[in-house]
Amino acid sequence: MRILLVGASGTLGSAVHAALRDRHEVVTASRTGADHSVDITDVASIDALYRAVGRVDAVVSTAGAVPFRPLTELTHEDFRAGTADKLLGQVELVRRGVAAVTPGGSFTLVSGVLAHDPIRTGAVASLVNGALDAFVVAAAIELPEGRRINAVSPTVLTESVERYGDFFPGFEPVPARRAALAYVKSVEGAQTGQVYRVG
Repeated sequence: MRILLVGASGTLGSAVHAALRDRHEVVTASRTGADHSVDITDVASIDALYRAVGRVDAVVSTAGAVPFRPLTELTHEDFRAGTADKLLGQVELVRRGVAAVTPGGSFTLVSGVLAHDPIRTGAVASLVNGALDAFVVAAAIELPEGRRINAVSPTVLTESVERYGDFFPGFEPVPARRAALAYVKSVEGAQTGQVYRVG
């Protein structure tokens, strides 16, 4: 398969790349440090990416950022930033990528544990992750020509504990390579409309 991996330069993206590259042609995209540059908050950048890459059998996303701040300190702009980046950025990867993905191909997005297991300072992440999970379930019944869509919803990654561990008290981290296996399942399997919880 020919796979477009968006967010390839991050911790999870690197693990997904390692899990897929031996069996597939993986074309990487990220803000920096990849085959192609893309900013998922900019629809023109997404369109340019699809024009540059051409037809693929799967689009895999590990991209998206959200602010972490106490609820009483969050601003309207914080919510707009989180939804514009991780949520709408990935939604647009799907909407604008339908024609680029071969019939029977797939999209795999990233959401996260906070959709169903919230933490303090994580209101924007919970909102965005929950919306992504719902979008995947809804889009699965409408994608044409047998195209599939799933989401991977990992808990905090072992590799990120030093930086983010204090935000996740009592959560058991998982290695990025374990989360990457859910991407393999989504890309190489036959399921659609699924949210694969990892950890």
